Amino acid sequence: MELWDILDENGNKTGRTVERGKPMRQDEYHLVVHVWIQNSHGEFLITKRTPNKTFPNMWETTGGSAVAGESSFEAALREVKEEIGIDLSPTNGTFLFRIKRQHHDFPDFVDVWLFKENVDLSNVIYQPEEVCGAMWATPSQILSMIKEGKFVNTFRYLEDLFKISAI
Repeated sequence: MELWDILDENGNKTGRTVERGKPMRQDEYHLVVHVWIQNSHGEFLITKRTPNKTFPNMWETTGGSAVAGESSFEAALREVKEEIGIDLSPTNGTFLFRIKRQHHDFPDFVDVWLFKENVDLSNVIYQPEEVCGAMWATPSQILSMIKEGKFVNTFRYLEDLFKISAI
């Protein structure tokens, strides 16, 4: 059983938790992290979702929900380790921004992280329930994949991410 910390409308922990999958009120939020890994060529490490997940066989960045007691940074490091078996260097990570979303039953805050790190794809280990592929892609390739219906189109902040990461 996975527990999430309940956050208030300002993103502060309330001291309460909710079991993953249980509906939440619209004034309760949980924390989600999106972790973008960028190599020295300006490419992003993207992963392919397994056929059993929502958005089956589509590409995305690594991410997931923070568990109770976990910070955003800890969740970012853990999610990458769990889903693709990579230990990111904590000193290479930068918090970019936070987005508040009003999903029905599961409102959340999304913390977007950028790690500038060269990862060898041969070292990627897929978590079988989550990931079935990994590749490096440029911002223009990602945008093309969205138009082609191959990349999950829920990352409404990509323009901002690509501007920030180009610095």
